[in-house]
Amino acid sequence: MRRLMLAAALLSAGAAAAADIALNQLGFLPGAAKVAAVPAGAAGEFRVIDMRGGGVALRGRLTPAATWAPSGQAVQLADFSALHAPGRYRLQVDGLADSLPFDIGERVYADVNAGAIKAYYYNRASSPLLPQHAGRWARPAGHPDDHVLVHASAASAERPEGAVIAAPKGWYDAGDYNKYVVNSGVTVYTLLAAYEHYPSLFKDGALNIPESGNGLPDLLDEVLWNLEWMLAMQDPADGGVYHKLTNSGFDGIVMPADAKAERYVVQKSTAAALDFAAVMAQASRVFAAFDKQRPGLSARMLAASRRSWDWARAHPGEVYRQPPDIHTGAYGDNELADEFAWAGAELWVTTGEASYRPDLDRLAIGVPGWSDVKGLAWVTLAQHRDKLAPADRSRVHQRVAGLADDLRAGWKASAYGVGLGLKDYEWGSNAVVLNRALMLIQGYRLQPQPDTLAAAQALFDHVLGRNPLGQSMVTGFGARPPMHPHHRPSEADGVDDPVPGFLVGGPNPGQQDAKQCPAYPAKQAALSYLDNFCSYASNEVAINWNAPLVYVSAALQALTPRPH
Repeated sequence: MRRLMLAAALLSAGAAAAADIALNQLGFLPGAAKVAAVPAGAAGEFRVIDMRGGGVALRGRLTPAATWAPSGQAVQLADFSALHAPGRYRLQVDGLADSLPFDIGERVYADVNAGAIKAYYYNRASSPLLPQHAGRWARPAGHPDDHVLVHASAASAERPEGAVIAAPKGWYDAGDYNKYVVNSGVTVYTLLAAYEHYPSLFKDGALNIPESGNGLPDLLDEVLWNLEWMLAMQDPADGGVYHKLTNSGFDGIVMPADAKAERYVVQKSTAAALDFAAVMAQASRVFAAFDKQRPGLSARMLAASRRSWDWARAHPGEVYRQPPDIHTGAYGDNELADEFAWAGAELWVTTGEASYRPDLDRLAIGVPGWSDVKGLAWVTLAQHRDKLAPADRSRVHQRVAGLADDLRAGWKASAYGVGLGLKDYEWGSNAVVLNRALMLIQGYRLQPQPDTLAAAQALFDHVLGRNPLGQSMVTGFGARPPMHPHHRPSEADGVDDPVPGFLVGGPNPGQQDAKQCPAYPAKQAALSYLDNFCSYASNEVAINWNAPLVYVSAALQALTPRPH
């Protein structure tokens, strides 16, 4: 009851906060674009106050008022990008309450980056979380997954229905306790891409996880926890990959150790095989540099990738169909051309074998998500474009820079300065926002135009407080973070604060949980959010949503130029 009462109080506070100055509640790198959103009013200027001495550090003019369709509100923007000096500040506009304090500093995103990675540790299956690593969120091990039954949909001659296999480790997918290969695909890819693109940011010993100090960067140790589970999801008899490891239904609101339902591996699918092939080929590249620490791992991953690719080529239409006795997440996908292209691109880059090359002339580009992974192929090709023939390098540049141009144009035209429209608010909208930022960053890496990075920064700002709710969307970070995510351990552990470092789903005008929850504050797309455990439609966490938070926070830290 105390949690529900507090949730209602926070909801009221969040609604009131919508009238406040909204900005990134963590702050800004000195050379970053720095913008706040201000409710439209009579004022024409803003002031940035240095909180150390109380003086005015910067004055500026607000933009003309304009209405932003996703919230239905008229806003003005305060651009204080010219302020570079490290310090702690607040923004003032006559007639409004001062903004929340914010920092300008050289490593202002280091903590949220580490926290977003550490969230995966907190979501580990098959392992206790010990106090020396997990602090208040320590817990006994859940789901050893060493006695998993082969479901009828996955049965084969070598592994008939009811056969017992072991597939331990991995991360719980979201607010529930199941594990899904398809969603692991885009998640693992994005985390490994962060390491491939910005390796100097990720150190051994940085996260205080059990593997810290073993000679591998902690990010790779954490990703390996899930990769080892994924390897166990491949049938050694034929190379096919089971779609998911799951209960027959969702667990109740209990801790992992108290969830005792039978576990199953369910149906081999083409999507699972291709996502597996893609990330194993990518992981083989990354772990090749650590063969001394993990002998033979890179070669094992590449061999597994080739086998799953071959299985998918032989079974190109094995679309996942939910069995009638299984009632957990489906992650079903009827369109598999993008998965074939992505897996082919990863194997092509890793092996150099042209037989894997996708048809780049026919391959479109888009903002990635678990069901649409064609954008990931282009991210990999852009990173490894020096390995490509000149004509292919030209295609990569055209596609990636072209998408960034389109996204930047939307940002420039946006009244709220974020480039988001009504259609961008859906289930997991915060991940949509950050994946758009990820693709803008790829464009910036090819063509370092300041506006491209500013557009990515604006999207990052949006999930950290520059939104009409005045709400940070990351547990444990910002002055107004989510307190009641749809995450079973956070609800059942008896700890007041939720597990930190999780990006919640975000505003979702579908409001699919409306019948189970208190009333949403509004119908408008950007306001359709509840900080309440009941709200699986707007306040759940998920491994694929956290991954672009890791990537974008690292990229901004690495790429933002220092001011002259």
